[in-house]
Amino acid sequence: MIANWWGALDPSMKILWGITLAASLIFIIQTILTFIGADADATGLDGADLDAGGMDAADLGGDIPDSGHGSGGNIYTFRNLINFLLGFGWTAILLRDSVQSNVLRIILAIAVGVGLVALVMYLFRLLGKMQQSGNINVFKSAIGCQGTVYLTIPAARTGEGKVQISINTAVREYNAQTEEDSPIPTGTPIKVVEVINDSTLLVERLDNSII
Repeated sequence: MIANWWGALDPSMKILWGITLAASLIFIIQTILTFIGADADATGLDGADLDAGGMDAADLGGDIPDSGHGSGGNIYTFRNLINFLLGFGWTAILLRDSVQSNVLRIILAIAVGVGLVALVMYLFRLLGKMQQSGNINVFKSAIGCQGTVYLTIPAARTGEGKVQISINTAVREYNAQTEEDSPIPTGTPIKVVEVINDSTLLVERLDNSII
């Protein structure tokens, strides 16, 4: 039955159906990857920059560029191309019988495709703003916070280790240095005394601050 239906289509409709079905499949894959948190950009399916869990630059207090996450701020992305083809293809197919003018049908299909791209860009930008508003500013929030050493911190700022600290009830991991004369081993309680940059903290043993 499907073979008969396909055989009855003219070449232009076969091309349109092929593009539309391919765009639909890729759109579904992109959506699944987005919801499971995979980095779709690494698979070549998206312009998005979504982490698979853990911290991203925003978690470290960095600013989110105006381009936002994903294709929300840049129109020239693979995701936006798929969104356009999705809107264009399905509109052209659905209007084939109701709109007899090919020119009008193409114009309407282009309008829907562009509209879908604009809608998705707006939603991504809105999502980026919401995420940015919920991020922790490490420069304002980290000093004085307590935690434990995750990877040994070399002495006298000769290298970096890692610490896990609690900020606003959330446990986060940062690079860390210390000015103490001896290394601070894994598991040692620490306190943040300075923020070196958005990903690195200066810490000291917690018991050193207790007199």
